[in-house]
Amino acid sequence: MNEARPAGRRSSRVRGRKKAAFVQLPRRRLTNPYPPMEIVSADQIEEIHQASMQVLEEIGMNFLLPEAREILRQAGAEVENDGPRVRFDRALVQEAVAQAPSLVRTRARNPENDLTFGANHINFGAVGGPPNFSDLDRGRRPGTLEDLSNFIRLSQSLNICHLAASGAVEPLDIPPNVRHLEVGLVATRLSDKLRFGFALGGARARDHLEMGRIASGLTWEEYSEQPGLYTVINANSPLQYDIPMLEGMIEMARRKQLLVITPFTLAGAMAPVTMPGAVVQQNAEALAGIAFAQLVMPGTPVVYGGFTSNVDMKSGAPAFGTPEYAQATLIGAQLARRYRVPFRASNVNASNAPDGQSVYESAMSIWACVLGHTHFVMHGLGWLEGGLCASFEKFILDAEMLQMMAEFLKPPEIDAGSLALEAIRDVGPGGHFFSTPHTLERYEHAFYAPLLSDWRNFETWSEDGSLDATQRANRIWKQILADYERPPLDPAIDEELQAFVDRRTAEGGVSAD
Repeated sequence: MNEARPAGRRSSRVRGRKKAAFVQLPRRRLTNPYPPMEIVSADQIEEIHQASMQVLEEIGMNFLLPEAREILRQAGAEVENDGPRVRFDRALVQEAVAQAPSLVRTRARNPENDLTFGANHINFGAVGGPPNFSDLDRGRRPGTLEDLSNFIRLSQSLNICHLAASGAVEPLDIPPNVRHLEVGLVATRLSDKLRFGFALGGARARDHLEMGRIASGLTWEEYSEQPGLYTVINANSPLQYDIPMLEGMIEMARRKQLLVITPFTLAGAMAPVTMPGAVVQQNAEALAGIAFAQLVMPGTPVVYGGFTSNVDMKSGAPAFGTPEYAQATLIGAQLARRYRVPFRASNVNASNAPDGQSVYESAMSIWACVLGHTHFVMHGLGWLEGGLCASFEKFILDAEMLQMMAEFLKPPEIDAGSLALEAIRDVGPGGHFFSTPHTLERYEHAFYAPLLSDWRNFETWSEDGSLDATQRANRIWKQILADYERPPLDPAIDEELQAFVDRRTAEGGVSAD
């Protein structure tokens, strides 16, 4: 059942009307009450599993970090003496993966924003990682720290966004050696939701771990008991983990923070052109990463990341929100259930603008995520251009779609009142239900109240400026930023964070990549 906060929808809507601002659903933890959609049989899942095991046993994977290879060697994997190739006995993989928890509970700075990954929980996060930013007012441009800060403010303000991706857009106006420090500082100050921690190299990971611990006010022992950061570990597909990712994985695993281990398998480019073949490769890469994390620290919380899509075979450009992406997402979710670990997918599209294409491709992605029982929907709000741009308007378009999905996840109540036999009897043939007691008792909360959609007739809409959804989204994000309230942060913690950032900046931050 979805858990609602005491503040009900009515008070939220009344406040929204009174302030002439946006209307949003109240904060609640989302669960999926429906059976997961499974598009391949259990026997076919087993075929994919066995093929993945063959890849790991016979072909193997490159682990470019010597420390990682030594960990694998000591665990019993076959490591080549003169190169980075590692081959895995399937029993080793299966025993290691079995140590990963099936249910992960995370700790946010505000306990009301604690999240659970696994079972039937579903969590939506903001876009992460694009180097560019766009809005209708200033167009497309390189991301800045202020753009990132505003994305974090939106993530904090919208209840449907459960995680504040502190890498929502890359702040290219901050030097790379200290960028992660500035990002971590503004993310902690501007949001009290579960935060992303950088794992691109050991030094960045250690810095974000320390900042996360400081923000929590806990000792290292206490902080390591429950993850307060999540990070993404990408395989360098095909069949390789690079040095920075492995360093970051080791540091995060030793502190038992949440690792979202995600191959980047684009069929026809970095993976076979057939979707079953691409999923076999995804599965092999994901299992190798999950197993490695458990060999570093048994019980490390992980999420199996699915990111398999296809490329445009005419141009070679990535395509997202495609039928193939939806199928790969659903199969990936089935595989994650087989291994009893949480699953991650994404709300993605390949459109270059917050337009109709961006919406219908996102709709394909979102439905696949929900029908497949995805536990973590990354890039849930604001993704454009196949991940190269973050958009304010798309953020609001996505928020509307995700709110609608949240309402869909509330099963209808079937009882005497909802069956409405008395109302049907009262109205009879040829009447209407507008003024019946049954309607008057329920009309205010009978249906979903949109954040963005305009349901007025054409004449009223025209008289009010004929604004389309993207133009209305432009108004809404501005209103949200104008109404933003910074969450409280203990002044002593804030001072300690600033001192840490100042010290690490004076030390030069991290070395150039």
